Amino acid sequence: MRVAIVDDDASVRKALARLLSAHSFETTTYGSAADFLKTVAGGLPECLVLDLHMPDITGLDLQRYLGRAGISIPTVVITAYDEPGIRERCYTAGAAAFLVKPLNDAMLVGAINVATGRG
Repeated sequence: MRVAIVDDDASVRKALARLLSAHSFETTTYGSAADFLKTVAGGLPECLVLDLHMPDITGLDLQRYLGRAGISIPTVVITAYDEPGIRERCYTAGAAAFLVKPLNDAMLVGAINVATGRG
C-alpha cells in the first residue's frame, strides 16, 4: 500500500517512513503540502499521513483544498498540539484519524489500516 507522509520535520518524515516500511507499506515523503501537491497529477497514494502544523500550507488547509478539488484520500492527521476544536475541524474536513505526537507505532499502523478499509 502506498502511503504519502507530509511533514515539515525531516526527522519525523524519516522515522515514519522507516516505521511504515517495516510494516510493508511503500512510502513517499514530502517536506511541505506544496511539494505533495506537485505530485498529485502523477497518481494518488492510498493513504496520507499529514502533519497539521506546517508553514505556508497547514495540514488542515491541504485537507480542505483536496476536498474542494474532489480528491479523496484517506487521511491520518498527526500533530504535537491538540488544540481545542482542531480535532473536530480535521474530521469535518475529511480526516479518518487524528493522532497526537509522540505517536504510538501500533496506533498509527492501525489508523492507516482502518482509514483504508484494511483493518
